[in-house]
Amino acid sequence: MSRSEMKGYSGRTGRPFGVLLGMTAALLFALIGCQKPPADTPRGVGEFTEPEPWSSSDMAAATPYDMPLPDKGDIDPRESDPEPKAVPAQPEQAPYVENAAVLGKVFFDTPGGHRVCSGTAVTDPGDPGASSLVWTAGHCVHTGRSGAFYRNIVFVPSYNNEALSGVSGTDKDTGEISPLGVWWADRAAVSTGWAREGEEIGGAGAAYDYAVLHVRRADDPTASLEKAIGYAIPVALDAPAIAKIPTLKIWGYPAEAPFDGNLLFSCQDRPGRFNVAEKDPTLYRIGCTMNGGASGGGWLIGRNDGTLALVSNTSVGPSSAQWLAGPRLGAEAKKLLTTVGAGAADANAG
Repeated sequence: MSRSEMKGYSGRTGRPFGVLLGMTAALLFALIGCQKPPADTPRGVGEFTEPEPWSSSDMAAATPYDMPLPDKGDIDPRESDPEPKAVPAQPEQAPYVENAAVLGKVFFDTPGGHRVCSGTAVTDPGDPGASSLVWTAGHCVHTGRSGAFYRNIVFVPSYNNEALSGVSGTDKDTGEISPLGVWWADRAAVSTGWAREGEEIGGAGAAYDYAVLHVRRADDPTASLEKAIGYAIPVALDAPAIAKIPTLKIWGYPAEAPFDGNLLFSCQDRPGRFNVAEKDPTLYRIGCTMNGGASGGGWLIGRNDGTLALVSNTSVGPSSAQWLAGPRLGAEAKKLLTTVGAGAADANAG
């Protein structure tokens, strides 16, 4: 999908480290090297110093970090449509900088090592045309109710731009792997629902599983991600009801067999309703064979004016990799954008 086509589009089995979930938040902060935010910082908001450099070999060694939903997990049938048929994931056309430059990989460090998810460059309402915001899944940024942010979080748009084979386990030229640079997160926010309820396994908090990163380039701290890419995707806070969306398209870098994390893939399908718990909001669900590593990837719809908008991100899916589900966005999504956007950064600088 070319950039012009993109604008006109209309149409997990994870690797848990469950022992850590029983640790206190203070111990987790000590383990992963993040500082607790000041007392006046809202829960679910983190600020970071520049991370250690990520080499292309570090990126290749990162393993997918997703929130698995057991195949026989609890699902509320009253708010869930029938399970969709699997839609085979399709490879995106290279070079990605010309066809899907806003999509990329999110890398981060956990106590278990280097991990990877997917993300999307989105517009900043407080800085039109010069945004440096990235949308991803909450579980790719924060441990949930155990209360800690991961560290060394970076975003690499158009990762492996030329769709090279054999990237994993090798030290390819950084320009080939990160043609638009490596952007480190100096500020992040997750939804209050994820910070309150999120768990690594079983789907708890999936309805709130989203996060926003504010990113910078180490070699040019004043650079804008949106300007470097050429565009960014607005976040739709007024998306129609699930039943009224004829089709949506999702992207990600799946990294478990038969995928290897080198390539960008997408699925397109009509969404249905999915609910893990009666008390929680209903999620989107579509058929898709992407798996671990695709978490956080953007879910986009075409709007009446011919532009695209982000309505969700990949959150959960079964180990059978037949479908994926993502949260619906609302008022809190708008709050997150302003919490970590240009306005928040200016206020902190002052």
